[in-house]
Amino acid sequence: MKTYDLDKIDRKIISVLQVEGDISHNALAEKVGASPASCWRRIKVLEAAGVLGRTVRLVDNELVGRGLNVFCQVRMKSHDPATRRDFERFVESHEEVLECYSMSGDWDYLLRVVAADIRDYERLLMQGILTHEAVATSSSHFALKSVKFTTAIPV
Repeated sequence: MKTYDLDKIDRKIISVLQVEGDISHNALAEKVGASPASCWRRIKVLEAAGVLGRTVRLVDNELVGRGLNVFCQVRMKSHDPATRRDFERFVESHEEVLECYSMSGDWDYLLRVVAADIRDYERLLMQGILTHEAVATSSSHFALKSVKFTTAIPV
């Protein structure tokens, strides 16, 4: 995988935007020591290169009734490409699954799920994940508290 060559100003812009995605170009320019027009041009280049993705707002999952964080490990019955694609489509179709990683080691997938409560998660697990024809078994781990949560990538 090719990496994008970032200079000092690009790195500053990325660092600021990861924390303040809605900052104005004038305020950004002031923080990184460049002109607003230069910041705008750099942002457009970084977007075109795929370094910067879409702009989103983070939501407090507890305040919207999704306070239970569950990490679910999944082991597949089969590893053929069609079976994996089918399971991945299943995961993508469930909005409560926020993240899904194909893993090395004993487990094939790691899912991060947010749910309203235990019953809500149990419904997804028992009527969805464990009934999926590709799934052999799973193991669920419930987060007691969030010690660190960030979306900012060190640049």
